[in-house]
Formats: sequence, C-alpha cells, structure tokens
Amino acid sequence: MSQAAAPPQIFSPARRLAARRRALRLQHGPDAARYLIDDMVEDVIERLGFLRHTPRQALVIGDWTGTLAPQLRAMGAAVTEADPVDGFAEELPYPASGFDLIASLGTLDTVNDLPGALIHIRKALTQDGLAIVCVPGAGSLAGLRAAMLAADGDRPAPRMHPMIDVRAGAQLLQRAGWANPVADSRHVDVRFSTLARLVEDLRAQALGNVLARPGPPLTRAALARAEAAFGTRRVERFELLTLSGWRA
Repeated sequence: MSQAAAPPQIFSPARRLAARRRALRLQHGPDAARYLIDDMVEDVIERLGFLRHTPRQALVIGDWTGTLAPQLRAMGAAVTEADPVDGFAEELPYPASGFDLIASLGTLDTVNDLPGALIHIRKALTQDGLAIVCVPGAGSLAGLRAAMLAADGDRPAPRMHPMIDVRAGAQLLQRAGWANPVADSRHVDVRFSTLARLVEDLRAQALGNVLARPGPPLTRAALARAEAAFGTRRVERFELLTLSGWRA
C-alpha cells in the first residue's frame, strides 16, 4: 500500500512560531491591536449560547489574550489552554482527548496539513463534542494585496498568504469527517491611517508573512509604490471564517 503524499510546505513552522512570539512581546506595548482575537472569542461564546452547548471539558487553542478560558470556567467547564508557542503540535495527534469543546482561534490558517489538523480535532472530541475553528479567511486585506502588487510591478513576489473561503472550508470539514459541519464568515472593518500602521497591527496579532519561500525585502522604491497605492485613511476588511461541527 502506497504512503500518502506529504502536504506541500507552504508555510514555515519556524517563521510561524517566530511571528507568534513577536506578537506576544508586542502585546505588552500600549494600545497593541487585538481586535481580531477579541472578535473570535465573542463569536465562540455567542455560538455556544445559540447551540445551547455547555461544555464540561474544554480545550482552547491559540487565545493568547487568555479571555476565553475564564468565561468557559464561569460556565462550569474545566479548561485546558494550548498554543503553538508552547509546543502544541496541531498537525499531530493530540496528547489528550475527551473534550466536549475544542475552540481553535487564529492558528489553523498557517498549518501545512489543514485536513490532518481538522481530523486530529475531531478525534480529540468526545461523542457529541463540538469544535469551533476561527481563522482569517479569503477576502481579507484586499488593499494590502493591491499595494504589494503595485510595489512589485511586473514581477510579483510571494508576500501574501493563500486563504480559505467558505466553500473550501465546508469541503474540508466533510473530508475530515465532522458531523453537521457549518462554514460561515463575517467581516471586521478597520480604518488605517497609513500602510505602516496596518503592518504594525498585523505583527501585533501574529499575522505577518510566514511563507516558507517569502519574497525578497521591499526596496525603498518598492515600499514607496506600496505606500502610494495603499494611500491614507483606508478601510481594510478582515474576513473571519468560522468552521464548526460535531463528533458523531
């Protein structure tokens, strides 16, 4: 029997961890951006209320703000917290199981084996356990993408991550064997005064470039073209994709 082919290495695990470590450092600064993770936490709580699911054993992955776990504990759940920075390997079988809720916030968009990661989540759930995965999705950062294309001209370099849309998300959940899978998205609009401010916010939220083969650094001339294309007081849209489902 032939072995399954290894997934393509789109993202660099080392760069991914470095980006998350940098974000944790930047979060100690005044007014560090955290609006996306805050939105994800709020969304998880709202979904639990809508589904009338009160977890007893929960696993929270990727919430570097530490705000979701206390809310789940207030609901009576025993909560385990994990993060890639602490060595939690999302692309390997989980070291523990028996969770009736797994919430993964903002991490699975940069794993190389996303189908495998979703299978590991399902296997770590109890029967009738619920999983909620939130990630930035396709349609995000249109202005930044246009600015990078303007910067590189006729030779565009790999600078932006590929992202999942709702349709692809639903197909991934079916492939991973989740029961009653649901994929949906919502958006968060943020106004930025300059391109530099957007980049600052991205770094503070671990959303920088972690591609395995990133493009070369921008020259001064290329950066000037990017800044001119981005303009000032631009509203950027973040599409947040939520994947949810159960273990039958």
